[in-house]
Amino acid sequence: MALLEIANITKTFGGLKAISDVTFSLDKGRIVSIIGPNGAGKTTFFNTLTGIYKPDSGTIKFNGKSMVGLRPDQIAASGISRTFQNIRLFPDMSVIENILVGMHIHLKQSALQTLLRLPSFKKEEDEAEKKAAELMEYVGLKRVENELAKNLPYGAQRRLEIARALAADPMLLLLDEPAAGMNPQETEDVTRLFRDIRSDLGITILLIEHDMRVVMNISEDICVMDYGVKIAQGPPSEIRNNTRVIEAYLGRGAVAGQHEEKM
Repeated sequence: MALLEIANITKTFGGLKAISDVTFSLDKGRIVSIIGPNGAGKTTFFNTLTGIYKPDSGTIKFNGKSMVGLRPDQIAASGISRTFQNIRLFPDMSVIENILVGMHIHLKQSALQTLLRLPSFKKEEDEAEKKAAELMEYVGLKRVENELAKNLPYGAQRRLEIARALAADPMLLLLDEPAAGMNPQETEDVTRLFRDIRSDLGITILLIEHDMRVVMNISEDICVMDYGVKIAQGPPSEIRNNTRVIEAYLGRGAVAGQHEEKM
């Protein structure tokens, strides 16, 4: 069953088409990657999907409802959560405070209830802190709840950003280059975490990633973009041998070389 349905979306900046007539769908419970050379339009695609940009044309439906024209917070409340290519934590807030920020879209207490610290506020606060502690342990950040985010190692900051995204209780998790800058062990650990998120929590995952080892090992389907256009989509075995994909990454000479070797 399709959780996300995108039809013919286009986004233009001045005379540049960052996304051109892209159609894409994502079924529930899948792990799918979007790949492509730098400047292919991948992050613009994410930004359009999450309401940072409004598409010039086309439709975006999530869980059967249109997302076009909604604010980012409304889209997040609908069940789409994300991380960013460049880590966007609150550096001078603690680990647990960063995770609690991710829960704000679901908190129900009014400003007056919060100000007066009524019993209902205290109950909700306790429940939120309990959930935040569980998420910290789940992503491998146990016992660092009071550590400032800026003092965490790089890989731990990436995990914290994932925990904050999970705090919003999403159905769809968008990960923008989550393994960027990680060492091989951190990459292996975070790849395992993505599989656990899907299997344990039932969350569908769509990720942008440049590390082809991660992409090929974790993806059930791969969408390839180049110059804002979707040029291919299919399972890893098919994408690995797609001539248009090879040309986009390595140039026409690489494709010609492949043909010469086969001859």
